Amino acid sequence: MELVLASTSPYRRELLARLGVPFKVAPPHVPEERLPGESAEVMAARLARAKALAVAAGFRTALVIGSDQVADCDGRILGKPGDHARASAQLRSLSGREVVFHTAVCVHNAATGTTLERVVASRVRFRTLGDAAIERYLERERPYDCTGSAKAEGLGIALLERVESDDPTALIGLPLIALVGLLHAQGFDVV
Repeated sequence: MELVLASTSPYRRELLARLGVPFKVAPPHVPEERLPGESAEVMAARLARAKALAVAAGFRTALVIGSDQVADCDGRILGKPGDHARASAQLRSLSGREVVFHTAVCVHNAATGTTLERVVASRVRFRTLGDAAIERYLERERPYDCTGSAKAEGLGIALLERVESDDPTALIGLPLIALVGLLHAQGFDVV
């Protein structure tokens, strides 16, 4: 069965490639806006599902993988900063604080219409960050397309004091342990 990643994220593409199975990539074209009163966990799951379903409309028999990540710091939803000024402000606000990154993965079977999903939480404690350290990090990493401005697979790991998660790849953007389980439940074994 064909695998399709419903994402434009180079990070998710790199993570899925780790599994060593062939896959296609298709952009989902789904607006990533929060609905009124929506929690970070619910938002991540809804967007992952919406991405998988949007792309699945173009395939008859594929397993389509959608994923999304939404971070929460004391009830405040954190997104991708988009630019240097927002990333700097975001990191200053996260200094010394705990953030929960909710990473959702959804596998939709276009042939059967079956949709399975899971959300994996990663609890992250940021170090106390000074302005000079934040600026040096941003100059070197430019994480403007990363939720919470923390590119944990790169230099962003130096900003963190602690990470707690059931799935080590969830913080990067695609929880591979959860994904392998969902693929297996859909009849696709990676190994």
